[in-house]
Amino acid sequence: MSRKGKVYNFTEFAGIIEETDEGKYLFKYDEAYLNSDKPYPISLTLPLRKEIYESKNLFPFFDGLIPEGWLLSLSVKHWKLNPRDRMGLLLSICEDCIGAVKVIPYAK
Repeated sequence: MSRKGKVYNFTEFAGIIEETDEGKYLFKYDEAYLNSDKPYPISLTLPLRKEIYESKNLFPFFDGLIPEGWLLSLSVKHWKLNPRDRMGLLLSICEDCIGAVKVIPYAK
C-alpha cells in the first residue's frame, strides 16, 4: 500500500509526497498552490511545475528534513521506528521540523 504525506510550505498546503507500492517516490505540487498569488518552491531542487516529480530514491530535500544523530536515535527508540525506512521517518517525525516545510501523514 502506498504511503502519502501532505507537504506544507509555512501554513500553505503545497503538495503531496508519495511512496508507491513499486518503491518509487513521487512529489506533485497542488494545483491551487501553483495558482496562488505567490507560490514559492519548497526547494530549489523541486522548482514549481505542474508535472509530477519521480525518483527511485527519496528526494534529497525530503531526506534532509529527517533529523540526524541523537534526535534521530531518540525518535527511533521512542516510537519504535525503523531507521532505514526513510519515508516512514519522514511521515512520523517531520510534522514539526526546523524550517518552513513540514510533512503530515495523509490520513491526518
